[in-house]
Amino acid sequence: MSIHLTSLIDPERGSSSRRLAWLASDTDGFPVGSAFLRLFTTPGQKHYAEMDLHVHPSERRHGTGTLLLDAAAHAAREDGRRSLVAQAEPGSPGAQFLRARGFGQAATFTFTRLNLGDTNRSALTAIVEQAHPGYRLSRWDGTVPDNLADTFALSRRAMDDMPMGGTDYGTVDWDVDRVRAVAAAVARRGDVLHTVVAVDEADGSIAGFTELVVSGDGTGGGQHYGTGVLPEHRGHGLGRWMKAAAILQARDCHPDLGCLRTDTADGNLPMRAINDALGYSPTHQVIHYKLDLSPR
Repeated sequence: MSIHLTSLIDPERGSSSRRLAWLASDTDGFPVGSAFLRLFTTPGQKHYAEMDLHVHPSERRHGTGTLLLDAAAHAAREDGRRSLVAQAEPGSPGAQFLRARGFGQAATFTFTRLNLGDTNRSALTAIVEQAHPGYRLSRWDGTVPDNLADTFALSRRAMDDMPMGGTDYGTVDWDVDRVRAVAAAVARRGDVLHTVVAVDEADGSIAGFTELVVSGDGTGGGQHYGTGVLPEHRGHGLGRWMKAAAILQARDCHPDLGCLRTDTADGNLPMRAINDALGYSPTHQVIHYKLDLSPR
């Protein structure tokens, strides 16, 4: 079977990345597969690219996936990338495909879920009300208030040393414009962004944060975006404190919300311990596979 690839470009360039795409069609012009390549544009990630590749189950084993992968890998190399990362569930056809084509297992992420109806409000309240000398909680919805914008952007470096296995993920460069752009993107989708932070009372700076996104109608499942504590403020239980406050806020603001979801690298032992203690249960795993694109 002859396969034709059509190269596409996403017209909406993001603030931190751009996307390329390829559509695979058979001899009759029917789509049989696709590949999307995300090229990060911030300085700390210009070496890194992510690929999302799919082939219709009935069209597999005809070389379509290989053609799509070759196109994406060539484009990533031409753009100066040294790492190409793709995701697949353990034991899936996608995992077998990636391993057979030279991708190595870089990191495993476990997805977990907290059913809000099963949470113990009294226990969560006790965690939130526990004193953390030198710190206080603050929160907002949507865009960060102007008086906290600078320190919130600086606090994002708490994610720089987040365990990511061997993915070669790099670091994300944050400034106030990027923080506000993320909040604006969530709002354009019609979703609600809730943020809880721990504030250092000595100077009013943000020591840590946790973010939660909920659909505009307050139903379904909320998604944790990120939780981080700056290195100099770790060891005080701030992560558990903030996340418990976010759970209570979700219950109070969205009584019809069914659950909260998050994913954590298996190597991120502190965050896994927090999630376990708060009652999150595993649902499935996803493996990040990496292909080395460095010149040999």
